[in-house]
Amino acid sequence: MLYQGKTIQVEHNEGIIELIFDNKEGSVNVFNKITLEELNEAVETISNTEGVKGLIARSGKSTFIVGADITEFGETFKEPKEVLIQWLTDANSIFNRIEDFPFPTVSLVNGTALGGGCEMALSTDYRILDSKGSIGLPEISLGIIPGFGGTVRLPRLIGVDSAIHVIVELGGAMKSLRADKALKYHVVDAVVEADQLLAAGKHLLNQAIEGKLNWQARKEQKKSPIPLSQKEQMATFMVSTQFVKAASRGYLAPVETVKVLQAAAKKDRAGALLVEAKAFAKLAKTSVAESLIGLFHNDQVIKKKGRKYKKIAKKIDKAAVLGAGIMGGGIAYQSAYKNVPIVMKDINQKGIDQGMNEAAKLLSKLVKRGRIDSARMSNILANINPTLSYGEEDFSSVDIVVEAVVENKKVKHIVLKQIEDTCDENTIITSNTSSISITYLAEALERPENFCGMHFFNPVHKMPLVEIIRGEKTSEEAIATTVAYATKMGKVPIVVNDCAGFLVNRVLFPYFAGFQGLVNDGANFKTIDKTMEKFGWPMGPAYLMDVVGIDTAYKVSDVMAEGYPDRMMNDIRTSINVMVENERHGQKNGIGYYKYEKDKRGRPKKKDDPAVLELLKGVQANGTKEFSEEEIVERMMIPMIIETARCFEEKIVDTVNEADMGLIMGIGFPPFRGGAFRYADQVGLAKICEMADKYAHLGKLYHPTDRMREMAANGETYYKS
Repeated sequence: MLYQGKTIQVEHNEGIIELIFDNKEGSVNVFNKITLEELNEAVETISNTEGVKGLIARSGKSTFIVGADITEFGETFKEPKEVLIQWLTDANSIFNRIEDFPFPTVSLVNGTALGGGCEMALSTDYRILDSKGSIGLPEISLGIIPGFGGTVRLPRLIGVDSAIHVIVELGGAMKSLRADKALKYHVVDAVVEADQLLAAGKHLLNQAIEGKLNWQARKEQKKSPIPLSQKEQMATFMVSTQFVKAASRGYLAPVETVKVLQAAAKKDRAGALLVEAKAFAKLAKTSVAESLIGLFHNDQVIKKKGRKYKKIAKKIDKAAVLGAGIMGGGIAYQSAYKNVPIVMKDINQKGIDQGMNEAAKLLSKLVKRGRIDSARMSNILANINPTLSYGEEDFSSVDIVVEAVVENKKVKHIVLKQIEDTCDENTIITSNTSSISITYLAEALERPENFCGMHFFNPVHKMPLVEIIRGEKTSEEAIATTVAYATKMGKVPIVVNDCAGFLVNRVLFPYFAGFQGLVNDGANFKTIDKTMEKFGWPMGPAYLMDVVGIDTAYKVSDVMAEGYPDRMMNDIRTSINVMVENERHGQKNGIGYYKYEKDKRGRPKKKDDPAVLELLKGVQANGTKEFSEEEIVERMMIPMIIETARCFEEKIVDTVNEADMGLIMGIGFPPFRGGAFRYADQVGLAKICEMADKYAHLGKLYHPTDRMREMAANGETYYKS
């Protein structure tokens, strides 16, 4: 052993160095302070070792390096820009030394190499990837850019256009390159089976040592300016900048990445790395980076809670869903896809057919994309057992049941009782209700301790959030088991206490109320949509209501009015009344605030419908009026922030972390703004209260809580620094 550390070991055998990343104190390899320190020491040791012919960098874990330790580096980001730049310069000097070794080097990437792990691999001359592995630079999703040379080495290896795709498009979507794509883009030089990595690495290294590969040219390529003519450079960056700007919508790092690549294109390695470091330091100090890194921490809070629940959860080997159709089919698909067999029951064959067709449609798309093969599709479909009856052999052995029938109190009571009478006494029963009280629904059951809410969001396969709702008599074991099942399905479960609308719908409807108020006061609904999309929402409130279903939103608004009559009572006629009266239900029947036509892929495409503006005049007593973007944002966002604060104060949700994640994953709150609490902290609670007071005449939805005013007066924040 040439070097032995806590995270890195170095072995030397007959002129071949093996630089092994093997974190002895964790399950995965990450780049943190100690890893960087040990890498520096290891590189120094290797540099002083005689007779070295080549180097292999590999992992002693099941995956290569998953990236930086965000928790630790998040603290580093609080340092002044100058300190950050120096930190990056010092780190990059280590990677530069690896790149400058006077012998060939190769990285063997098993599993994943993300962020700093990818940049470590890029510093070697060659890369071989495990056939089931992936490699990428997801820093954009954290509001920053690669900082360990990713923007310097990658474009010099694969070209600017491809580098922008990998860093901006894939990185921004938190995606990495699978093996086939990594090879196609020349990010890696070969792909082999995992058990062949070491042998392949030694073979490639021997070819380089024997002079059959020009490894010296590889080193020079990464250290030199990008070979683009002035004309090529202008064309490349002009098109890229326009494309990235159009797609960024509030995110700063994508545009900054293109600027960095352009500024560094004609510089040598040292100059390019300085450009990268300065941009990284600038972005690290922005509210966007603070918000996106905050989401990472919020996710860790939820996962930590999930691990605690897992310790007391019952084992889930088989599930059932009652109510097929689109929602039930989506739940069945998700369960079966994640290898939990599921019974899907409905009262008629039409529902069963619709549910199975939904699952088959989703799987067919995966087959077309090459994500699964037809055999895997058949196996997944075989995991779904459709039935029209409560057969003992179907239901006596299920561990958890999701009731997903029509949103009707009486119907749900009947169905829940039938489930309890059919299943084993230890089976956990859940309801996929979006608004009906779990405590009320439990009244139909003899064992309410085994019952809770499990609220999925539509479409199930895309929406990551599941609300787990605790009723008054729900046991911790029932909650834990439902959390474990949601996690097993690949979802993010957030546990909330019972109330009208739970967490997500409860805070969404004050946002909708802000929209209805603006329209009644004369605002153009399309202007509101455009303004809120510019603010960062994936779709404006009118479009969102069309997608949710205006008739569905109307029914839920009645539940909200009953639960919170002081601020959500439907005591005036609004645009939603107009839509329902004219049977404009949104995408589901092709007309709502907009009209919808199918595109070439069969997806609904939004189009303007001039008839809507005429219809809405019926609720605009004082005619139409222009509103500033500032007023639209304030009137839309303030009710949501205040209601989210009420949920936290009333202990509907345990932490601000979970509340913010619920809004982002459940209703599309702009991630780069971090959620309602993070956004309130960044604006300042005193400012939020001041804005709210401007609209106090609009009703209690705009009245901050006493606790909010107290926090504002004391300069407190929801997130403690």
